[in-house]
Amino acid sequence: MDIFAKCKTDGGYFGMFRARNDFFFTRPILDPLPGREMTYQGKKVIQWSINNYLGLAENEELKAIAVEAAKKYGPGAPMGARMMTGNTEKHLALEAKFAKFMGKEDAILFNYGYLGVLGTIQALCEKNDTILIDKLAHASMIDAMFVSQAQFRVWKHSDLDSLELHLKRVNRDRKGGVLVVTEGVFGMTGDIAPLSDICFLKEKYDARLFVDDAHGFGVMGPNGRGTGELQNCLDKIDINLGTFAKAFAAIGGVAGSTHEVCEWVRFNARTQVFAKSLPMIYVEVLSRTLDFVADGNDRRARMWEVNAKLKAGLRELGYTVDEVASPVTPVLVPYTEINIAMAILQKMREEGIFLTGVVYPVVPRGIVLFRMIPTASHTDEDISRTLAAYKKVRDDLHLDLGAVHDALRRHEAEKKAENKEDDGKTEI
Repeated sequence: MDIFAKCKTDGGYFGMFRARNDFFFTRPILDPLPGREMTYQGKKVIQWSINNYLGLAENEELKAIAVEAAKKYGPGAPMGARMMTGNTEKHLALEAKFAKFMGKEDAILFNYGYLGVLGTIQALCEKNDTILIDKLAHASMIDAMFVSQAQFRVWKHSDLDSLELHLKRVNRDRKGGVLVVTEGVFGMTGDIAPLSDICFLKEKYDARLFVDDAHGFGVMGPNGRGTGELQNCLDKIDINLGTFAKAFAAIGGVAGSTHEVCEWVRFNARTQVFAKSLPMIYVEVLSRTLDFVADGNDRRARMWEVNAKLKAGLRELGYTVDEVASPVTPVLVPYTEINIAMAILQKMREEGIFLTGVVYPVVPRGIVLFRMIPTASHTDEDISRTLAAYKKVRDDLHLDLGAVHDALRRHEAEKKAENKEDDGKTEI
């Protein structure tokens, strides 16, 4: 059997789209300049699919800092990994600045948030340890779990009874440590983890907690410090990780913890020891970006205002919008055939509204989820145009919006049937 044989099939992730060389539903080609408006297929569209929560992607001061840094350092400086030739005083200063913002003793920079998750968990967990992971945790946490070679158990999504059951079972004959792993804000659905209650359980059963707060970092809480701040438990989160690809409109990530933990990760995370240092362009920009985020109450207030107006307008039109505590706006639209789901997406883009949609197994069968990201940059006119497009698509396609509730009821029945099975299963 040739290892390349599969490449000629329509198998694998998004195989149907890959086989037909799709650039519409997957890999849509956009002008790379991010913002509330972007160019798609030669025309301006209102963009609701990028995680530019605070509108900092359009900030001219940050662009100017990046230009000056590129002139001064070039695109590749510093050359080498932090362990060898890529460490600078500015990297250390930025880590200290983030540690203060995160309310932690220390912090460690990573080139990407994904690598931060992967490296931190891999560095800390070994074969005798156990990872308890939320069923809907991001792919980076799942990959980290397997790379670490630790034992693992999967607990039902944000279900505290399920988590406690697994903690009890692990403690019966545990030989190593236990790490509870979850997101702060779940990026696809927008719901938030019950971190305060999780902190109570992890302390009760002598475990540690890792939170990937990619979508909460800079966004949630009175000062933008994340979901832990929102739930008044930031000090109890053992390792808090934020990425720069969302509210910070850059690349990279940072993990905050005690000094001893950060030092261990610095010397043992393969994604840190064997990876090139975060380029100076991002170090320079992120230092100023953090100032904007820390002093970002007005931006966050506008983001929430856009969020509220968008949700209210969609509900008035009859659309189902999940009630979540984050700014992520999940719009659930029913369909009877996959072609209808595709037609909805295509018509919205034709109306100048750029959305991305997901279907089963991410969401229940018969539903397409349009995950919309309101930002501080969006205007009231953007909202009005978007709602008008939703109305037109609803009417043109004769959508039975009430059918969402039938699909959700079927899904709940399926979940109840699954819950009758053994809660000790550990499949991902």
